[in-house]
Amino acid sequence: MNWYLTVLKKYAEFNGRARRTEYWMFALFNILICFAALILGLILMKASIGLGIFLYVLLGLYSLATLLPGLAVVVRRLHDTDKSGWMILICLVPFIGGLILLIMMLLDSTPGTNQYGPNPKLA
Repeated sequence: MNWYLTVLKKYAEFNGRARRTEYWMFALFNILICFAALILGLILMKASIGLGIFLYVLLGLYSLATLLPGLAVVVRRLHDTDKSGWMILICLVPFIGGLILLIMMLLDSTPGTNQYGPNPKLA
């Protein structure tokens, strides 16, 4: 949970580097929160309680609130592998772009200091 909160504290910080753990823990908690909200929303809508739609509105607001920190952690993760943050735009290439970005998120850190700062593993 600390990794998730760390990303939220660095809300719009696009400079520096982010470890794999920081990125993947943020992604995991985002997926778990969204999945839980979707399941709860489906249950509430099946029970014909008006809260289901309200929950989906809250999920939309949550998604908007975590959009900027999510982009920032992806850019910092790309910096950690010594790639420009603009490489995030590769996901706009149909079919293969998202896969290439996923592979870049799986790569290990550049050892030592790179042009984006010191290795966060050593800090």
